[in-house]
Amino acid sequence: MNGAQWVVHALRAQGVKTVFGYPGGAIMPVYDALYDGGVEHLLCRHEQGAAMAAIGYARSTGKTGVCIATSGPGATNLITGLADALLDSVPVVAITGQVSAPFIGTDAFQEVDVLGLSLACTKHSFLVQSLAELPRIMAEAFEVANAGRPGPVLVDIPKDIQLTSGELEPWFTTVDNEATFPQADAEQARQMLEQAKNPCCTSAVVLVWRRRFRRCVNLSR
Repeated sequence: MNGAQWVVHALRAQGVKTVFGYPGGAIMPVYDALYDGGVEHLLCRHEQGAAMAAIGYARSTGKTGVCIATSGPGATNLITGLADALLDSVPVVAITGQVSAPFIGTDAFQEVDVLGLSLACTKHSFLVQSLAELPRIMAEAFEVANAGRPGPVLVDIPKDIQLTSGELEPWFTTVDNEATFPQADAEQARQMLEQAKNPCCTSAVVLVWRRRFRRCVNLSR
């Protein structure tokens, strides 16, 4: 199994059934793996559209949205969508291709420091530097995207690592999108509302797309 095949394997392990993207040279190995990898790919006309589609998918399903782009202009076109996901607290994992590791920092064709560019608009950004760390990074990307306040995470994968084959140790931390609010905290909130003279309950939009809004209404009542 090569790195690209492992990426698709990791997506399946996280329960991902649909991804959005636009292909290009540096991410083509992942697209080859997607071809018969059991994950549906929806082709967008622009990478920004892929990021926005992933946001819409996450909002409507309560699952993590996934978007894919190539290096250089493909990766930079994701930035607006990632910023939107960060500000709106939507869990999105963006997977980008990068020039082969030996050429990083040489101004190679379509090489852009997407790691640096994305730091201000993601919860975390990863640059995969070896095949061995790919399983851990893929698992952590989904974990970070959903932990605490949800948001976007970027995984940048050099093309040579996508093509490298080897035995990899499984490292899966599946995300529980149905995690419940701690009962003790919920009870404390209920008591505070009950004792308040003029109670006001303010909720985040994340409750809506995670389908927790009705529970919030019931608590307020």
